[in-house]
Amino acid sequence: MSDTPVIGVLALQGDVREHLIALASADALARPVRRPEELAEIDGLVVPGGESTTMSKLAALFGMLEPLRERVAAGMPVYGTCAGMILLADKILDPRSGQETIGGIDMIVRRNAFGRQNESFEAAVEVAGIDGGPVEGVFIRAPWVESVGAPARVIAEHGGHIVAVRQGNALATSFHPELTGDHRLHAYFVDMVRASG
Repeated sequence: MSDTPVIGVLALQGDVREHLIALASADALARPVRRPEELAEIDGLVVPGGESTTMSKLAALFGMLEPLRERVAAGMPVYGTCAGMILLADKILDPRSGQETIGGIDMIVRRNAFGRQNESFEAAVEVAGIDGGPVEGVFIRAPWVESVGAPARVIAEHGGHIVAVRQGNALATSFHPELTGDHRLHAYFVDMVRASG
C-alpha cells in the first residue's frame, strides 16, 4: 500500500458522498463500492449511515454480505457510522425481521436508541485517541451500544451510553462525523488503514 490508501465507501444506500469528501480531505483515495470485485481493490472500508435494514437487504441482494464478512474477518480495516455501527455489531438487540449484520465488533447495539428523526441532536463528544478537543457528533435516529465483549474497547460515551467503539481494525460511531466538516475521525481511520498495511 502506498502512503495514500484506497478506502471504499459502501455505496448501497446512505450518506456516501459526505464520507467520500471527508476521506479525500484526510489524504485517502476514496471510491464508492457496490460490487464484490470493487471490494477486492480497497485497503479499508467505510459503512455509512442510512437505514440499516435496507442496507443489509441490499448487501445480500448485491452478493456483498459474505464477501464483506470475509474481508472484515480477515482484518480489513472498517469504520461504521450510525447504521454502519449496527451492521458491524455481532448482535443487534432488536433486529428487524430478516436483518443481518456484517459483524466484526463484539458488541450488542440497540437501534434508534436515541429516539426518532425529530429527536436528532448535535453534541460535543470526547473520543479517546482523537487530539484537539471533542468532536461534534450529529446523532440522527442513532443507535447506542448496550454492552461490549472483552476484545472491544469503548472510546466514547455520551449521556451515559457507549457511542464509539474500536476492536482491532474495526471502528464504529453511533454519530455522523462526516456531516460536520471536522474530519479528525476520518483521519484517525485513514491512519488505522495505513498502520494495517
